[in-house]
Amino acid sequence: TLAKIDALLAEAGTTRSHLLEARIWVRDMRDFAAMNAVWFAWIDPHNKPTRVCVQASLANPDMLVEVQVTAAEGRGPISKL
Repeated sequence: TLAKIDALLAEAGTTRSHLLEARIWVRDMRDFAAMNAVWFAWIDPHNKPTRVCVQASLANPDMLVEVQVTAAEGRGPISKL
């Protein structure tokens, strides 16, 4: 869940405001709009990471979405060029 990502980011000393990139795998692209709504409600609108989203068979058949993120260290505000 995105809450788990928040917890892992906090453990690493950073936040979702410092996300650099995200990779999202969706089991069924018919779920893309719903996933997108949740995603954009969760990310920092002032620091949107680059993102790729693809349809894939997931290892756990009960999962609908899998997310991998990369974040910068949380040592102050991020400014994007």
